[in-house]
Amino acid sequence: MSTVQREKAKRRFSLRDIGNAFLTANPLTLSFFALLLGLTFGALVIIFTTPVVLRSWGDIFNHWDGIFHAIKITFDNVMAAYRAIFTGSIFDPPQLWHSLTTWSQWPNTLTPLSETLTYATPLIIVSIGVGIGFQTGVFNIGANGQAIIGAVAGTAAGSLVHMPTALHVPFTLLAGFIGGAITGAIPGLLKAYTGASEVIVTLMLNYVCANFLIFSLLSTTLQQPNQQNDISRVIDPSAQLAPIFGTGTGLRVNWGLLVAILVVIFAVWFLDRSTTGFDFRVVGANAAAGRTAGIKERSVYVWVFVLTGGICGLAAATQVSGVNHYIDGGFYAGSAGIGFTAITVALLGRNRPVGIVWGALLFAALGVGGRNMQAATGIPLDLATVIQGSVVLFVATPALVREVFHLKGTTERSLQLASKGWSA
Repeated sequence: MSTVQREKAKRRFSLRDIGNAFLTANPLTLSFFALLLGLTFGALVIIFTTPVVLRSWGDIFNHWDGIFHAIKITFDNVMAAYRAIFTGSIFDPPQLWHSLTTWSQWPNTLTPLSETLTYATPLIIVSIGVGIGFQTGVFNIGANGQAIIGAVAGTAAGSLVHMPTALHVPFTLLAGFIGGAITGAIPGLLKAYTGASEVIVTLMLNYVCANFLIFSLLSTTLQQPNQQNDISRVIDPSAQLAPIFGTGTGLRVNWGLLVAILVVIFAVWFLDRSTTGFDFRVVGANAAAGRTAGIKERSVYVWVFVLTGGICGLAAATQVSGVNHYIDGGFYAGSAGIGFTAITVALLGRNRPVGIVWGALLFAALGVGGRNMQAATGIPLDLATVIQGSVVLFVATPALVREVFHLKGTTERSLQLASKGWSA
């Protein structure tokens, strides 16, 4: 065989390998196709809920080109919606080109990406905490309450204690971590020493934490002076995480993003390199095997809740320090709280730190871009929530995605560890 023939054969072999890898049911391809199905489902929702689209299809027999007109109207509306989501959460291509060619108006160009990163920063941190719990086989539904207590502790440290910036910012974040860790220790101790279901305990603690937030803002010195509403004091400037690009640009993304990156690096090291992280994963995979190997199961349950609760509290303190600078009675309240969103993000990222980062960025982009979509096209913001829910649905049913796209391989270990807490 000549050299040219060998090169052609090698090229054909490489392309075939790439195609096989893309059509194999691995976590990356499953997530990609789940996103594709989610966007397709969102497009169908747009089609069947947009009056102008429905009217165009109702008039296809009134004109000779009626069906082509209806297809054009449908395509234009779907693309306008997704274009608005993209330009509202990442960047607007014409605006980016203008900034590149004139080297001006960079704040306007970077505002969508800045808002997405600002939204994603605390979501990444909380989701990392939830994902660590999932890998240990515990289903922590109390992340929202743990974040609330972390926010209360962080706001108290940032507004009632005064010290230089170099000490005040770390002290505020540490206070948030400790507040969340103490809250997380409660279900951890109850599960370890009484066998209580962490699902019920953490769910009920959310209500306790939400009411403690109201109490703190109405009946303690944390309440803003000369204020009758449930609003806290504003934290000192020395306790605030500064915007990365400076206050003059108007870009809100702050150094809390660095905190999120450090948490992700810690999670990767902790789960894959540390002895304690290995113990966590062994207990999550098979608690009986862990006991046989000498792992103290009770200790693992206590410490996983302390760690995950602390991470959730740190996320809230990061948001208070970098974005809000105060809290009110609605902070992380209701079913739309960040702790509940973090559960779906952790599932989307398959409980792995890097996957969680991409899942959080996706949710942040849909949330931020959805508001721009509503302003630009009139399509309700709820569509972004529909897309988020459908993506998670397809991620949680990998067998369905595999059959729809005829992917090779198996998907048996899809969400095993994430769902064990329900029956533990």
